[in-house]
Amino acid sequence: MTSQRVRGRPPHDDVLTPAEWRVVEAVRHGMTNPGIALRLDVSTDAVKFHVGNALQKLNLGSRADLRRWNGVRNDSKLSTRAPRMENPMTLGPIGQIARNVKDIAAARHWYGEVLGLQHLYSFGNLAFFDCGGVRLFLSQGEGTGSDSILYFRVDDIRSAHAALTTRGITFTDAPHLIHRHDDGTEEWMAFFRDNEDRPLGIMSQVSD
Repeated sequence: MTSQRVRGRPPHDDVLTPAEWRVVEAVRHGMTNPGIALRLDVSTDAVKFHVGNALQKLNLGSRADLRRWNGVRNDSKLSTRAPRMENPMTLGPIGQIARNVKDIAAARHWYGEVLGLQHLYSFGNLAFFDCGGVRLFLSQGEGTGSDSILYFRVDDIRSAHAALTTRGITFTDAPHLIHRHDDGTEEWMAFFRDNEDRPLGIMSQVSD
């Protein structure tokens, strides 16, 4: 007796598929559909499809709701960690400063070869340099404003997000996974604005 093959994609042990998670994380980072398509090397129709599926699965009404949804993917190191309730919560040192550039190749050459900063890594239209322990993040075509973004390090991004929210700070998005390094270390971020509507962020690295 031959066994019947089940057609279709294999089931996932998470609320979203890996492809949907990649798109959702990009949405929570504030990226547009064309920007996500370019970053993930897929069509804009594919991005729209994944966004629509995610909204339906999570029972959310809009893209704005999706940006503030604080879900964590099951395969993330953060999913197995209970939030640490610090009392009081304090922001750490500046961990990263972001700056928009017009030409990433020219900027990478100038900051690395001319200015002499240590190049950490690059991918796509992004480049990262070390400034004595503070990371400089250069991006071409990312974001809509010209302001630099200051990123504060925190030990636990979920508890920091909760503590700052109780102080009346409104985040533009929930904590979300930005990047997973080759060694498995995860970069998590969340963004808000100061009293003059300038962008700020908190960031946390999660490893074993």
